[in-house]
Amino acid sequence: MEILNRIHAPADLRTLSDLELEGLVVEIRDFLVEKVSATGGHLGPNLGVIELTIALHRVFDSPDDPMIFDTSHQSYVHKILTGRADRFDSLRQKGGLSGYTSRSESEHDWTESSHASASLSYADGLAKAFEITGQTDRTVVAVVGDGALTGGMCWEALNNIAAGYDRRVVIVVNDNGRSYSPTIGGLAENLASLRMQPFYDRVMEQGKTTLNSMGWVGRRTFEALRTVKESVRHSVIPSEMFPELGMKYIGPVDGHDLESLENAFRYAREHQGPIIVHCVTEKGRGYAPAENNVADLMHSTGVMDPATGLAVGVSAPGWTGLFARDLVEIGAERDDIVAITAAMAGPTGLARFGEAYPDRFFDVGIAEQHALTSAAGLALGGLHPVVAVYSTFLNRAFDQLLMDVALLGLPVTLVLDRAGVTGSDGASHNGVWDMVVTGIVPGIRVAAPRDGRQLSELLREATDIDDGPTVVRFPKGPLPDELTAAFTLGDGVDVLVYSDCVDPEADPNAAENDDPAAPSVLIVSVGAMAHTAVAAATELRERGVDVTVVDPRWVIPVAPSILALAADHDLVVTLEDGVIHGGIGSLISEALGASEIDTPLRRLAVPERFLEHASRGEILRELGLDADGVVVQVESWLRTIGFGESPVEPEAPGGDA
Repeated sequence: MEILNRIHAPADLRTLSDLELEGLVVEIRDFLVEKVSATGGHLGPNLGVIELTIALHRVFDSPDDPMIFDTSHQSYVHKILTGRADRFDSLRQKGGLSGYTSRSESEHDWTESSHASASLSYADGLAKAFEITGQTDRTVVAVVGDGALTGGMCWEALNNIAAGYDRRVVIVVNDNGRSYSPTIGGLAENLASLRMQPFYDRVMEQGKTTLNSMGWVGRRTFEALRTVKESVRHSVIPSEMFPELGMKYIGPVDGHDLESLENAFRYAREHQGPIIVHCVTEKGRGYAPAENNVADLMHSTGVMDPATGLAVGVSAPGWTGLFARDLVEIGAERDDIVAITAAMAGPTGLARFGEAYPDRFFDVGIAEQHALTSAAGLALGGLHPVVAVYSTFLNRAFDQLLMDVALLGLPVTLVLDRAGVTGSDGASHNGVWDMVVTGIVPGIRVAAPRDGRQLSELLREATDIDDGPTVVRFPKGPLPDELTAAFTLGDGVDVLVYSDCVDPEADPNAAENDDPAAPSVLIVSVGAMAHTAVAAATELRERGVDVTVVDPRWVIPVAPSILALAADHDLVVTLEDGVIHGGIGSLISEALGASEIDTPLRRLAVPERFLEHASRGEILRELGLDADGVVVQVESWLRTIGFGESPVEPEAPGGDA
């Protein structure tokens, strides 16, 4: 890493010779493979933008010229070139480097949300701010992938950027033909056609040289040919994509040719007004295991052997894989089941359904809003759509869920992968808002399975509902051990741990020696938090607390049996991995109030703040949402309502004070 070790800031790049720059590209590629293999992360996208990022930093003056990376999972090279190479051993680890741009890490990072298609709107606003404040010498650079351009927000932004004729905005289209998987739709076809443009440019340049050498006759001939060039191009290439917006377009540029990239960026830097530079890159370039990974060119990897690209350790069966299997089985039984993905067929498990039933599978690109309303149209046509997205991305489609699906009472099933605390992908990838968002939708039903068996059962129940929308949410990672219910109440609520407060007739094995004066606590656990609730209940019972643990399975709406159980206990505690405000605990509290049940209720949930990246387990422990934290909080709350010693301040930050 002789050359890389000399790079501490973008200015250092400008001192390198052409030969040293080529050596730097090789060193960064080796560095990325070594570091990401050890921590996991987005390898393929970053291997594809090494030359592109070097050229940007040699031409533009970051941070004075803001560089905004759409989604920003492809910002590892940017981090390396801006002085953070020595921290890459901590990538995506607690207290370490974020896997995305992060304002707290560097002045070179302007944004940090990892949701796609937002970079152009940021750029539009920044350019307007610079214009208003008289900073007209500053250029805003937005790097956006062709996959992100399938999102409608990009086109809304382009419509506004195009109106700023004098604003200095450079839009770099990183065109590798893919988001996670190959880019879907007309955009992909248009960009593929635009890649042919260098043929025409080379012909014209060669013709110019030849004809100009022939004197005035040759020059007149060249001018005549140039007048027809645009008409020929329009007849073959859909160049209206960008120029018809009134924006200058240059490219395509070889995204791995440093000289070509720098020439294009220098031209763009001097251009007065918005301009698009179309760069063609190869995701996973230079690393054979990535180039040969057909599914997604190693878009995102776990810990792996850098020599082979093979995962280290045995992967346990995961939530996503089980969902994928079950949906294929349901699809075999019912020809009205259709599936929709927003450019994430592989990550959400829908690729298997698409392979089995290609005529009933739709990839709409990075367009969650369209996905929901398109699903509504499918439902109006008599089908039952299953829309699978990451929980955090449902936020974008709330209006469509509310007004286009729920208002019409349509049978659309939303499957929310990566629900709850996801961990290493950082603040904007945690799926902690879905229960708040869905909880205010009239008529919706939300299921949170605690294990694989419950996922299979609840998915079938959800797709059987035909009078309104349903949601099935589950976390990231491997499946936990199955938790068998002691018994199930009449409305489907599973009792996992039971106390003397539960109907003795339904509980023939109730313990006979429980202290009748012991405080009784009802823990309502949501989804995968059931294992934590059961572990905490075991410890609390050893400390003399009579504990009942229930799993509602369907957490929205609130089941009547939970209200009845609450009336028979001294304290109700809700445990969930969503945000505390407006979550399941809030819904149960409102239901208790409406039923005039005065049992105190306390909530254990994610506090109202954005969470730093770390593993799921580390975050839950930090928030007091592990078994030890639950025990501490429950005992503290019991003291505040008159059981045990004098009240003390609760120690865990994840619950009600």
